[in-house]
Amino acid sequence: MNREMSYLLGLICGNGEIKRGASETTVSIEIPHKKLATENNNDVRIYVRASITDIRAVLEPLIGTGLSFTQQDNYSIISFTKPNNEYLMREILRYIGNAISHENIRINDEVFDFTRDEKLSFLQGFADVTGYIRRSNYFFKKYMHRVYLEVPHNWYLVTDVCRLLKEVNIPVQVIDWAHPNMRDGNLVKFNEGKPDFWKKEHQIKIWANEFLPIGFAVLHKKEALEIFAKELTEGIEGEGKEVEELTHRFYWESNGKNKLKPNHPSENDEFIPTEIRGKHYDSWKDIAFDLGYKEHI
Repeated sequence: MNREMSYLLGLICGNGEIKRGASETTVSIEIPHKKLATENNNDVRIYVRASITDIRAVLEPLIGTGLSFTQQDNYSIISFTKPNNEYLMREILRYIGNAISHENIRINDEVFDFTRDEKLSFLQGFADVTGYIRRSNYFFKKYMHRVYLEVPHNWYLVTDVCRLLKEVNIPVQVIDWAHPNMRDGNLVKFNEGKPDFWKKEHQIKIWANEFLPIGFAVLHKKEALEIFAKELTEGIEGEGKEVEELTHRFYWESNGKNKLKPNHPSENDEFIPTEIRGKHYDSWKDIAFDLGYKEHI
């Protein structure tokens, strides 16, 4: 294994699609850009195109062929096609198993045996296609900036990513699960006649300064992370507090009472994995624990 291959696997797990043919396979990776302007009011599409130049320099020698690149207003796509019998494609298919997209993929157990640098590269690839850092992503105080990793529908991938973050000693601040007790905890939307409002993407939220060891290769995200991590650190220190005491804390290291939530009629919905279907949750931590993100596995 090497960092380039780790990065590619992270991209595929984060937002990849795999089209298998009898003799060759096409891998497509989408890089979403929800906003057209960066935090500094520059064109996101230009930044992504510049980032693709750097990503190509990393991946094309590994892949042994050119990466195709297309771009729309709200997303860019890189893709490549290789014969199934080539070593690289055999390795990719081995790592992703029978998955056809990020919606049903899992992080292969072997990834947890990678070196620390390889794990960080995997997570950077994953973050480049799922991560957002915006000024609006703060937590109560405007300098408390966070990175969001958005995972549509794939509950188990959320757990896998959080476990891998734990492997490199990066705590998750909170997971915003697409669960009725979390996304519609007081039944507001349900009572408005929107029973499926909660069926959104899962969001893994990480303090900006804690995310620095991973970072981004996509340039506008990289720039924003550096700025916001500095603001967060200076904001905490400005209040006379220790940064690590506030940000470097896993959920099982903190105490606090859960606010009780009413039962939600959708707790038995088939969208929810069988392991937790039919259960009521007052805290995101209990869902994380039941799905396998916990101190001891």
